[in-house]
Amino acid sequence: MWNPYINERNQSWFDDFYLQGFSNIENYRIGLFFIFLFTYLLTLFGNMIIILVVHLHLHLRKPMYFFITNLSLLEIWYISMTVPKLLAILMTNDKRVSFHWCFVQLYMFHGLGMTECGLLAIMSIDRYMAICNPLRYNSIMNDRMCRHLALLCWIYGFMAATLPLSFTITVPICGLRHIDHYFCDLAPLLNLACMNTSLNNRVNGCVIGFATMFNFIIIIIMYINIICSILKMKTRAGRVKAFSTCSSHITVVMLFYSTAFTVYASPKGLHSVNYDKMFALVYAMFTPLLNPIIYSLRNKEVKVAVKRILNLQKNIV
Repeated sequence: MWNPYINERNQSWFDDFYLQGFSNIENYRIGLFFIFLFTYLLTLFGNMIIILVVHLHLHLRKPMYFFITNLSLLEIWYISMTVPKLLAILMTNDKRVSFHWCFVQLYMFHGLGMTECGLLAIMSIDRYMAICNPLRYNSIMNDRMCRHLALLCWIYGFMAATLPLSFTITVPICGLRHIDHYFCDLAPLLNLACMNTSLNNRVNGCVIGFATMFNFIIIIIMYINIICSILKMKTRAGRVKAFSTCSSHITVVMLFYSTAFTVYASPKGLHSVNYDKMFALVYAMFTPLLNPIIYSLRNKEVKVAVKRILNLQKNIV
């Protein structure tokens, strides 16, 4: 017996999707192309500089900077999953994306996003150990422990991303395959389904919600303890120094979670699809750009290391 759902499901493996992107601002395509290209290249350069600086300077071989290099590597990968296709759409107006690449992009984007949640939580634990247990910090946060914690974040993120992928790729797709976004995300893809996707939405929401909130709760608990320890310090200079080691991490956490919660946790009736796209741009493009800026401009050790590299290049020339 012929089943239209199976027919659509089989057909969808061979058909392209069409990313609508920012269709309401077609007149500004070329201008946006150069803005986004500049942002992309600056992000790659900034994060590569962070990785290079930490690798070349022995005094930066500390747990905090090890996790920062992991975060920089993740940001390079993260922004490279969405921006090149967006640039291609803006330049050539070719909005097609293959079925298989669309779901690869979906999996990688959410895998990297949940890995970043884990890394931010581990970095808060690192700051907690450095401030609240300074005498045991080096023995506990040794090289082996740091590598294992970082590996755990990567495994955790990509394993968690398999559930949303599985519950989305099996959905039968009917009609026009026009995705109202500039990359393949869960909600725009499920909007194309010709079946009730309430179960899929609940499963996706539970997985992403747990992955983000579990790590966010860890961050909050760590910083409650950090603040309590800082307040107990006798000297103002000690309190300022302790807080300065956390300020960059706090800024990145606030930037990442505020934009992610706006898109994924707020009721959809409160804002439009274009509103979602703009906030997606913030956490998918501008957050990876701001992270190396935040960590370099607010960190004296990184600034000194960067100056040394620049002076060395001048001497070579």
